[in-house]
Amino acid sequence: MDINWYPGHMAKAKRQLNDQVAKADVIVELCDARLPKSSRNPDLKGIIRQKNHLLIMQKSDLADEAETAKWLRFFRAKGLRAAAIDVNRQYKQVLRMIQAEAQEKVERAQEKGVRKTVRAIVVGVPNVGKSTLINRLYGSAVREVSDRPGVTRANQWVRVSPYLEILDTPGLLWPRLDDQKAALRLSYIAAVRDDIQDIYALAISLLNDMMEVKPEAVTARFKVSDDTLQGQALLDAVCFGRGFLLKGNQPDEERAARVVLDEFRGGKLGRITLESAPEVEA
Repeated sequence: MDINWYPGHMAKAKRQLNDQVAKADVIVELCDARLPKSSRNPDLKGIIRQKNHLLIMQKSDLADEAETAKWLRFFRAKGLRAAAIDVNRQYKQVLRMIQAEAQEKVERAQEKGVRKTVRAIVVGVPNVGKSTLINRLYGSAVREVSDRPGVTRANQWVRVSPYLEILDTPGLLWPRLDDQKAALRLSYIAAVRDDIQDIYALAISLLNDMMEVKPEAVTARFKVSDDTLQGQALLDAVCFGRGFLLKGNQPDEERAARVVLDEFRGGKLGRITLESAPEVEA
């Protein structure tokens, strides 16, 4: 299943981001802790350049804790300032990290008698929690929040304290994707719109991925007795296990596919990380 995922508004958003980065003191990049590799846009590295850069592994409450710890070691070994945070509950930790990153610039300004306003830009792929973070820091709904990608379309600076402004940006994908596995995995977390793809094939791919890393979660949640099943046979077993049946006892595969996606996105299968961190040399 090939995925075409780069709507026109993203090219414009990338140009705008290039312009805004020059005005920022800190770049806050969010990725999804369940997909720490696939949910990072490789184009951002060139855009961020030498700016102070924080990487927040968002939705860490839905990811496997041991795998998250391995990813943090990997990112930190690469020189990234990384943290695993659920921004719904731990947003103040992000605020402290932003302030720490900008401290040197603040102190230099104070030496000149200036009280500097720190500017931070929040970036990441669609549906990774950028607007949620902005709203939590602000204390009310500055941005519409949705589990659909593409809700945020325009850049907007938001003052979250007397001396801190945050810029929310539209979710950015990249124009070409040679790795269709990464495209599928971004679709699992709704970073790519469901209405442009084959939900049936997507759910089968997700089930296969989950069976590789945490088969017990799949078999328990969907009442599947055979943990060796893959593909359509696995989706059909989900139908029978959960009672998603049509007339004549035929499996209701469309209903099962949507439930599989919804329940993974909602954390109903427990803490699952679908990508393993590379080993870090001692």
